[in-house]
Amino acid sequence: MTNILVTGATGTVGRPLVELLSGRGANVRAVARSFDSGVPTSVERCTADLADPAGVAPVLKGIDVLFVHPRAVGERAGDLLAVAVEAGVRRVVVMSAINVDDDPALQPSRWNGDRNREVEEAVVASGLPWTAVRPTSFAGNVIGMFGGQIRAGDVVRAPYAGFTEAPTHEGDLSAVLAEVLLDDAWEGQRLAVTGSEALTQEQLVAVIGEVLGLPLRFQEIPADAAVRAMTANGLPEGFAVALMERYARDDAGIVTDTVERVLGRPARTFAEWVDEHRAAFRR
Repeated sequence: MTNILVTGATGTVGRPLVELLSGRGANVRAVARSFDSGVPTSVERCTADLADPAGVAPVLKGIDVLFVHPRAVGERAGDLLAVAVEAGVRRVVVMSAINVDDDPALQPSRWNGDRNREVEEAVVASGLPWTAVRPTSFAGNVIGMFGGQIRAGDVVRAPYAGFTEAPTHEGDLSAVLAEVLLDDAWEGQRLAVTGSEALTQEQLVAVIGEVLGLPLRFQEIPADAAVRAMTANGLPEGFAVALMERYARDDAGIVTDTVERVLGRPARTFAEWVDEHRAAFRR
């Protein structure tokens, strides 16, 4: 039986990942700074600070495969991997992002603490067999972008109506990660994970309206107005500017078949995601 350690075990990806792995018979050790009732009691829970690799050494004892979540590990990834090697970990899987090779100025998530490039590079340089999983933006990001406006009315205002992306269903991402953690056939690969279809900002809103039965209307606004609105709501100006720079590019609409290759089924649609998250838009 495979012993798997999951970092970032209480987050959007980690929580369902733990459940999937446990359901498939793996021995799962979940690591986080703190736990709530959302993590199954059947899973071994370990409270640890991943910024202190020496303190993590006991947690890595007996682990076969390590899952590295970039936000959970941060800039100490190299130290953590060195401890993992000493502990006898046999393989590592890292989640980064599809834009990991872009100019850091065009990676808005860096303002949220993500160091996708540095963490993936540390994993590759560790000497352990590795797999990197690179998702597009999560479908759930639309809750932050559009949710409040939809709950308040039928007009959704945002910049760059034509910006196109294939948002990843978080459930698909967790399922791909579970498969890759359990099967070493994907070693040495960088797997770009996307949703099933590329949609513009305007089309995303139209899909939400169709699924929820709401007469939503998209209204494009200038980028500088969007930056002002985001900073007024407490977001860092650097994040808002980086996001606008990313929206201004026309190369994000890639659609891959990774979900189907790994899971043997097509990626779930954005409409399916909306149907599963109706409560987030309920008025």
